Amino acid sequence: MSTFEGPGFNTRAIHAGQEPDRLTGSVAVPIYQTSTYKQDGVGGLRGGYEYSRSANPTRTALEEALAALEGGARGLAFASGLAAEDAFFRTVCKPGDHVILPGDAYGGTFRLVARVLTRWGIEYTPVPLGDLDAVRAAVRPNTTVLWCETPTNPLLGIADIAELATIAHDAGAKLAVDNTFASPYLQQPLSLGADVVVHSTTKYLGGHSDVVGGALVAASAELGDELAFHQNAMGAVAGPFDAWLVLRGIKTLGLRMDRHCANAQRIVEFLVEHPGVSQVLYPGLPTDPGHAVASKQMRDYGGMVSFRMRGGEEAALKVCGLVDVFTLGESLGGVESLIEHPARMTHMSVAGSPLEVPSDLVRLSVGIEDVDDLLADLASALA
Repeated sequence: MSTFEGPGFNTRAIHAGQEPDRLTGSVAVPIYQTSTYKQDGVGGLRGGYEYSRSANPTRTALEEALAALEGGARGLAFASGLAAEDAFFRTVCKPGDHVILPGDAYGGTFRLVARVLTRWGIEYTPVPLGDLDAVRAAVRPNTTVLWCETPTNPLLGIADIAELATIAHDAGAKLAVDNTFASPYLQQPLSLGADVVVHSTTKYLGGHSDVVGGALVAASAELGDELAFHQNAMGAVAGPFDAWLVLRGIKTLGLRMDRHCANAQRIVEFLVEHPGVSQVLYPGLPTDPGHAVASKQMRDYGGMVSFRMRGGEEAALKVCGLVDVFTLGESLGGVESLIEHPARMTHMSVAGSPLEVPSDLVRLSVGIEDVDDLLADLASALA
């Protein structure tokens, strides 16, 4: 867990970077919908702002909040999670470098590395991160990044962040942890040795399916400054309204995550007993291979649940089409519950690759509705 010393998580979520506006006393951070700023003479910046690609007060508030929640030195907000990932890789890597990816990496991350960054001269190796010996064996002299997702998407695999940090640092590489599924409320990768945390703020941080964004939080000020240079140079920054929406979502993150986790636990208990389900993937299950590590490094086990159908792909597709309270859709982490078929939706980009996901898999993003309604909906769809 986090070693952050100071106010508690929910207090930070409400107050970090979000002091009342000095001009008006506004309790909510204003949306500074401006592209440029009046200067106090040539070269004299007023409040440190000159142009909103470089910095914007609303985005600054979000970036300070992100750093406080993750216990990092510097937070940076981007236009999307993949924009944040791209900025990280292009900051840390150069042509000829090697990256280790999870064996079941998010499809968008795999596409970015395998189809974009390889054209820039980056090499990669997919490895099951739960197998630490396999990770050590995959390290090369030119390995610069060990990319970790825990829990993974959509198989909910768990990786030991502290052990991976040791492996990465022994190799002179950096450990990046995609903390989107857990959120900083459930997991604090920087306190476990990670160099940078990555988020799709579209998901749990925003929490209401009304914004697209991404973030990086660096453990050190030096890395944070390097990332900030590339953020400004590449330009894929979060707009002020998007930053404001994520800030609003962050205020209730702890409350929402508690409900997401509680609902997910009830749904897992139901699915485990259902005859049509062959396997439930959830780190909160004592029988899950990642349960011990998840219990060590997470506050709770999250709102994401995946399961496999005994009837194969046809049965999985049928369930996705019969739900009512659950919404068939991509993305995750919103207050509403979503269902999807990863092989044909979010993870089509890994079809035919070593990262291909099972066709009988169904993924749930469990929302914060009344859990009895969610259980009734699933029972009807699975009947």
